[in-house]
Amino acid sequence: MRVEIWSDIACPWCYIGKARFASGLAAFAHRDDVEVVHRSFELDPNAPAPTDIPVLDMLARKYRVTRTEAEAMEARVAEAASGEGLDYRSDRIHGNTFDLHRLLHLAKDHGVQDALLSALYDANFAQARPLGDPAELTRISVAAGLPADEVARVLADPDAYAEAVRADERAAAELGATGVPFFVIDRRYGVSGAQPAEVFRQALERAHADGAVRILPAGDAEVCGDEGCAVPER
Repeated sequence: MRVEIWSDIACPWCYIGKARFASGLAAFAHRDDVEVVHRSFELDPNAPAPTDIPVLDMLARKYRVTRTEAEAMEARVAEAASGEGLDYRSDRIHGNTFDLHRLLHLAKDHGVQDALLSALYDANFAQARPLGDPAELTRISVAAGLPADEVARVLADPDAYAEAVRADERAAAELGATGVPFFVIDRRYGVSGAQPAEVFRQALERAHADGAVRILPAGDAEVCGDEGCAVPER
């Protein structure tokens, strides 16, 4: 069984959804037979290269709210992250994630894709490290298991793995994904949003037993899409 997960490193619900999926997978009886592949999805392909723009300022502009209101929105997401045992900081920097996705494809070739994605999520959301800094990004990638010279090669060549990222994004569109995280089991069974762990376990069980193609609607599960990220209500 193969589970493909479309996500973006800038997406807080992808960060939370990854943890929830891991819990659901751990409870699945056939978990040792599951291959997990992470796919690229840029929430904002036109975002500038990472600069010194704080995420809170970006959110205030995007949603046309005050900075105080943006802080409250982030606090509610942080509460959801804490429920999964995840640290969450709001003093991180906003920027383009294309280079991060290209490195994730390099990591897939080296068999450390999940490790790098986890490291990037942690660096972004738990540590607020500057992922737009090539030196910092190299340190994170090497610690996750990538050769330093390969990381340097990819970062120096904007065409390296660029088509692989675009192919993932085209596939997401063809499958009907309008937001992330988006989980697809054997290209037959889809789950949208950062669903509870039990929903993921049940989806794996159903896909294991049922060959029909189905898409579970997001329902109340939080997603990030073109219009932004869902914020839980109190």
